[in-house]
Amino acid sequence: MIVVTAATGALGRLVIDGLLERVPAEQVAVAVRDAGKAAHLAARGVTVRVADYDDPATLAGAFQAGDRVLFISGNEPGRRIPQHTAVIDAAKAAGVALLAYTSVLGGPEADFALADDHRATERLILDSGLPYVLLRNGWYNEVYTERLGEVLETGAVLASAGAGRVASAARADYAAAAVAVLTGEGHENRAYELSGDEAWSLAEYAAEVSRQSGKEIGYQEVDAETHTRILVDAGVPGPFAEILVGIDAAIERGLLSRRTGDLAKLIGRPTTPISASIAAALKG
Repeated sequence: MIVVTAATGALGRLVIDGLLERVPAEQVAVAVRDAGKAAHLAARGVTVRVADYDDPATLAGAFQAGDRVLFISGNEPGRRIPQHTAVIDAAKAAGVALLAYTSVLGGPEADFALADDHRATERLILDSGLPYVLLRNGWYNEVYTERLGEVLETGAVLASAGAGRVASAARADYAAAAVAVLTGEGHENRAYELSGDEAWSLAEYAAEVSRQSGKEIGYQEVDAETHTRILVDAGVPGPFAEILVGIDAAIERGLLSRRTGDLAKLIGRPTTPISASIAAALKG
C-alpha cells in the first residue's frame, strides 16, 4: 500500500491525483486528521486512515508493514519536531518498506530558521534505520504567485532578498516527483535536491508580472529590519515575520538557487517556469 500523510493539503491533493493516474485506488491510502475531509477520496476507493501528528495514539494505526509512505512535513514551525518524531516512531514500529519525507533544498546545508526542523527530522529518519528517501524540495512558484493580487494592488514586489535568485518550480512538479519515487524502484536511501530548471531574481519576477499584467510593477528592496517591521505592522506575528525575513536572507546568499536537475529527471520533463505560473495566476 502507498500511504500519503496530510493528503488533503495543497501538496497532498496533487500527489493523490498523480498516484491515482498510475496505480489502482485500492493500492492507495491516506493518513489524515479529519476523515470527513477525505470522504471524496474514500468515494474513489482510497483507504482512509485517521492520523493526527499531535496524537501519537492515532498514528499507531496509520501505517502497516510493507507500506510505502510519503511523509509530508507539518506546517507549524516550533511544533514539528515532536510531531515528526511521533510519525517516524510509528512508521518504524509498523515496519514500513519506505519512508519518503518532504524536506528542504540543501538539507543539512540549509542554515535558515525555517529549515531547522527539516534538518532535525532528517537526522531522526537516518537514526531510525528505516529505508528512506529525502525529497529536498526547493521553493514553490506558488509562494509568490498566490500573493499576486497584493502585488498588483500595491504595484510592487517587496522583499529583502537583494539580487538573490530562486530556482523554483510549481507545486505540481514536486508532487509528480513524489509520485515517481512512491511508484518507482531504486530510490531507497537517497536524497534528491529538487528545484526548478531556471533561477530568477525578484526584479525579474516583478518585470515578468508587469509584462503579463500590463501594470507597472517594480521590485521594492528593503533591508531586513524594515522588512520585519512592515510584516509585523501588517499583522504577521513577530516570530513568523523573522522566519520570512530569514528566508529572504537565504535567497540573497544563494541557498535557494541551487539547480541539480534532479526534479526534471524524476518527473521526466522540464519543470514549470515561473512565467507559466504567473500566467495561470492571472487567469484566476
